[in-house]
Amino acid sequence: MKIFEFERCFPNEESCKAKFKEIREKRGIKCPKCGCKHHYWMKTIEMYQCTECGKRQSLTAHTVMHSSKLPFRYWFVAIHLLTSTKHSFSAAELQRQLDHSRYQPIWELLHKLRSVMGQREDEYTLCGNIEFDEGFFTTELPEDQKNEKLKAGAGSQRKAKVAVMAEVKEKSEKSKSNKPTNVKYIKMIVVPNLKADTISAVAEDNINPNSTIITDASTSHTNFKNYFREHKSQVIDPKDIGKVLPWVHIAIGNSKSSFRATHYGIKPEFMQGYLNEFCYKFNRRYFGENIFDRLMMAGVSYRTEFKHITYRKAA
Repeated sequence: MKIFEFERCFPNEESCKAKFKEIREKRGIKCPKCGCKHHYWMKTIEMYQCTECGKRQSLTAHTVMHSSKLPFRYWFVAIHLLTSTKHSFSAAELQRQLDHSRYQPIWELLHKLRSVMGQREDEYTLCGNIEFDEGFFTTELPEDQKNEKLKAGAGSQRKAKVAVMAEVKEKSEKSKSNKPTNVKYIKMIVVPNLKADTISAVAEDNINPNSTIITDASTSHTNFKNYFREHKSQVIDPKDIGKVLPWVHIAIGNSKSSFRATHYGIKPEFMQGYLNEFCYKFNRRYFGENIFDRLMMAGVSYRTEFKHITYRKAA
């Protein structure tokens, strides 16, 4: 959505609240007590009441805004900024744009949106030809490891391990192009380690068993033959990684560039949220301005899993 159109459609708090109510009612309201889907709106107290058991719930209950005291327009501005650019948007910059006095609630707002992005992505399973590899993302050093000797390379305490999957279209044999195969969707999941059982469990949860998995010859992938229709594994020279597994490494490179451009240090416990945002927007890269409406729909469909914590910005 272009900035002028956003200002025209949502000029004030009431217009945002009305749109949120419209989308929520279009999606359907379910009673958390009895499961009834029939409610009526109590305008005087701005709550829904179940026609079956009388249970009441607010307009924002069980949505991304659950328990939030921030204005609706804050959320709409944040969704607009997140979906109008390929890159991310920092909490500090959003706080400045909104002219809000406190950093914490704005930071939580963004992470709640990233949470529902991840929940929406969890609904999808990759299928077909799947590139699979692992990436290593630099994070801040965990508090409980700051006094430990820092390891080098991929095993460093500052490296988050991420399983990266890309569903790709099989290139035609007649094609003479050296360009990478076309990609459909990607998934990026933080993993605690690279043990074969851990990696296999992540792959099984996110990839259809009738798929063909393309990997390097890492021991992390030795169990794939037990879970999927076909596993194509080969020793890959580092200089050829972009030819054999092009899209997982394009995703890794692009996400790292995006994070560096926007965020000053990422704590390891929040890395999955930033990956959720990157994958959500990448997988909807052809949606154009409709991505705003899609994220609004996700916002009313899922209650955020992000929990309130006290965040301390890096010095």
